[in-house]
Order: sequence, then structure tokens, then C-alpha cells
Amino acid sequence: MKRVLHLMKKEILELRKDPRLFSVVILAPIIQLNVLGYAATTDVKDIPMAIVDADRSTASRDLVHRFEASANFKIVAMPGSTAEIDSFLDRGEAWMVLSIPADYGRKVGAARPTAIQIVADGTDSNSTGVAMGYAQALIGGYVQDLTKAAAPGLPVSGLVQPEIQVWFNPRLESRDFMIPGIVALLLLVITTNLSAMAIVREKEIGTLEQLNVTPLARWELITGKLLPYAFIGIIDVVLVLIVAIYWFEVPMRGSIPLLFGMCLIYLLSTLGLGLFVSTISQTQQQAMMTTIFFFLTPMIYLSGFIFPIENMPRWIQPFTYLIPLRYFLVIVRGIFQKGIGLEILWPQAVALLAWGLSMLTLATLRSSKRLG
Repeated sequence: MKRVLHLMKKEILELRKDPRLFSVVILAPIIQLNVLGYAATTDVKDIPMAIVDADRSTASRDLVHRFEASANFKIVAMPGSTAEIDSFLDRGEAWMVLSIPADYGRKVGAARPTAIQIVADGTDSNSTGVAMGYAQALIGGYVQDLTKAAAPGLPVSGLVQPEIQVWFNPRLESRDFMIPGIVALLLLVITTNLSAMAIVREKEIGTLEQLNVTPLARWELITGKLLPYAFIGIIDVVLVLIVAIYWFEVPMRGSIPLLFGMCLIYLLSTLGLGLFVSTISQTQQQAMMTTIFFFLTPMIYLSGFIFPIENMPRWIQPFTYLIPLRYFLVIVRGIFQKGIGLEILWPQAVALLAWGLSMLTLATLRSSKRLG
């Protein structure tokens, strides 16, 4: 038993002597629990909403005020006509649009049934279902108040009827939302891990010393190490797309060439991240633990892959702009579900390109011909 205890003491001492690994196994779980404990929430609140009030009467303003006063909705725009709602839903600036017709106040005042239109972005089926439930409950409470305030004998039951349309994912299938995101996640996990581990493996087995005496320039060495994993990433994308479209029958409404072009830009980020991890790791174990705990796990939770960013606490939301997966999720889901093009997705494409070039530059500057 004493021999076992001495061996245990030896392992603990070796762990303490490796500050990088010690920080991964001790500090990372604490940091993740504090950050992800707030971000990992299924609550739906502050739903971005646009309202088109074509009536602008006292009755319509009362209905608009109900949504403005609700803690569940956040009015982000008041377009002048229904022709403008497409851009808000395409860009994801609004999850829902309420359209009040021009004769709304007159019909309500005369106790005549009237319809209001609600158009919802069905990309995230779970959040859309909850948001529609909130909207219907709010309108139901509004009609009850009209009933109480009405003169005796007026038939106001069912006075306001919401007509709901769901765009982009009318079936509200969760897999139509999740599977395109898996494309982004697989690229991140596979190419980041493989590129980081491959370079660190050269250090461990000693073959990096042999590369040092070759006439290879730094950029040639880095390019030669990273390009094979870029090809692997593209092959994975092809396989995942085939399965998603033909097996799971996820509708592909956008341009496949555009999707592949965006994947190439995304690979700059994932491969650059893998190269950066290799410059701060000495062993494959360190590289894997660092990648998983400090990069992959926070990215999965804070990117919008599982939990909508709009539902996260406001102090966490600015940190999501530092995550490349956030931008690529908007791109891949926009191409798959909305069929939108570069004229709408260019801000995400530019942000992703800037992130990837910055990470590659940082990683290259940190490396030398010995790659750390």
C-alpha cells in the first residue's frame, strides 16, 4: 500500500510541475462552470420583434404597448410597411413580425372580428414555438381585457384572431436547425484537434529536429502541415452534406458553391486555432486538453449552437463576438434554411475572414521554424 501511495504522490508532484496541465484540470472547470452556468439556459426572453402598425389608432397603439411592456419581447424596429419585413427576418434581426392592418381600430371599435398577422422565423424550432406561445397568450389576455371593457351585449369574444405564418422551417423540425450546425461543429472539432496534435506529435517523437535542418521556410513548413487537414475538412463537409440532404432530408435552399466557399474561409479559423494551440503545448495530452477545455467547450455553448445568444445574460453576449463558430453558424444555417446569399451574409463572412487571418498571424508569429 505504501508503494501505491508513493506512486500517487509522484504523479501529483509531476502534475504540479506542469503548470499548463495543472491549469487545465483545476482552473478550467471552475471558469467554465461560472461562465457556462449563465449561458446554458433554455429560457426564451427578450425575443427580437418588429411591428408594422398600418393603422396607428388608439386601439393599435394599445396592442403595441402590450408587446413593448412584456418582459418576453424586445421591439427592435417599427417598419413602415410589410414589404420591409423580409430583410429583418433574413438577417435574423427579428425572430417575429407583428402586422396590424389599416382598419384594425375601426373594426375593434365596432366589435367586428379582425385578424392580425404574425410572421415567425422558424429556424430555431424550439425558440419559435415558445415565442409563438408567448404571443398568443399576450393576445389572449388583450382580448379578455377588451371583453371586460366592452359595453354589455357586444359580442367581442374572438374579436382579434392572430394568423401565424412560419418561415424557413414551417414544419418546425429541430433537425433542420441542428444538422446544419453539426457541419460547423465537426469542422471545428476535427481540423482544430488534428492540426494541433500533428504538430505537437512532431515534438514528442523528435522528428521536428530533422525538419529543422531542411531548407524549408517557416511558411512552407506550416502550409505543408496544415493543408492535409484542410482537405480532410472538405471531405468531411461533403460526407456530412450528403447524409444531411439525402438521409435526413434537411432542405438545402441556398447555394452549395457558396457554402463550400464559406467553409474554406472557416478553415482558416479552425486551422489557425490548431496551430496556435500547438505553440502553447508541449505534449499531445496538453494540446488535447487545452483545445477541449479552453476553446471547443466554450465555443459550443457560447456560439448559439445550442442556446440562443439573445437569451444569454447581457454581460456574456459581447464575448460571443470573439467566437468564429458564431459567425459560421449564421452562415451555414442561413444558406441551408433561408436560402440567402453573400449580399446578406457578407458581415459574417468578413468577420470570419478577419478572425482566421488574425489567428493564423498570431500563431505564425508565436512559432519559429522549430514551431515552439
